[in-house]
Amino acid sequence: MILLSFDIEEFDMPFEYGKTISFEDQIQISTRGTNLILDLLKKHKFKATFFSTVTFALNAPEIINRIKEEGHELASHGYYHSKFETAHLLSSKLKLEEIFGSTIYGFRMPRMMPVDELAIEQAGYTYNSSINPTYLPGRYNNLHVSRRYFKQGKVIQLPASVSPYRIPLFWLSFHNFPLGFYQYLLKRTYRKDGYINIYFHPWEFTELNDQERFGFPSYVSKNAGVNMVKRMDSFMSWLNEKGYPNATIHQFIAQIAI
Repeated sequence: MILLSFDIEEFDMPFEYGKTISFEDQIQISTRGTNLILDLLKKHKFKATFFSTVTFALNAPEIINRIKEEGHELASHGYYHSKFETAHLLSSKLKLEEIFGSTIYGFRMPRMMPVDELAIEQAGYTYNSSINPTYLPGRYNNLHVSRRYFKQGKVIQLPASVSPYRIPLFWLSFHNFPLGFYQYLLKRTYRKDGYINIYFHPWEFTELNDQERFGFPSYVSKNAGVNMVKRMDSFMSWLNEKGYPNATIHQFIAQIAI
């Protein structure tokens, strides 16, 4: 099963690189990118899971409506992207359920940071997808964590996919690896695990090369914008040509037994 997910949020990443960006631009950029993603999903008949902050959902209601109308899953990405309190686990779930009109089953912590697993369970989530089980200097050191899904308490933990040698298949790899090599890693990982869980962001589908505005290093801005749209288009075509099945994360979780 191919599980595609997208973290839709305030585009606040420029702050990490010493730049400022207005709240209006943060929402506008993420909105534009999400529409491009939805266009691709519709073209290739894929279903996906969108992890949304409450802040983004409140400021982009037309996006949330489109996600629902086109049959995708909405999950929680917290209340805000750069501010977190444990109470936000429950409050974001309840608010998103109010906005979306359906149960919110999943959670993903912004920037895949650690989160209190007991609090996740107490907030009523079915699954948590907040772990990247790899080593990335300055960000992750999760080589001790299972590569595959596992149960912790009552919650299913669904780490982001990494190859059998723990090479991450996340968004930065998609931007920087040759597409053929990325697809080779995906095939190897799928053969080993039986599913793929990969995630992206809407702003990746917009132009990020303006150093003065964003300050991103080349490994972030490489193959962004139009190139990312073309790359994802080719990737989805390849997935369909190879006959890989696709589902939302909740659909996948509902059919596995742990």
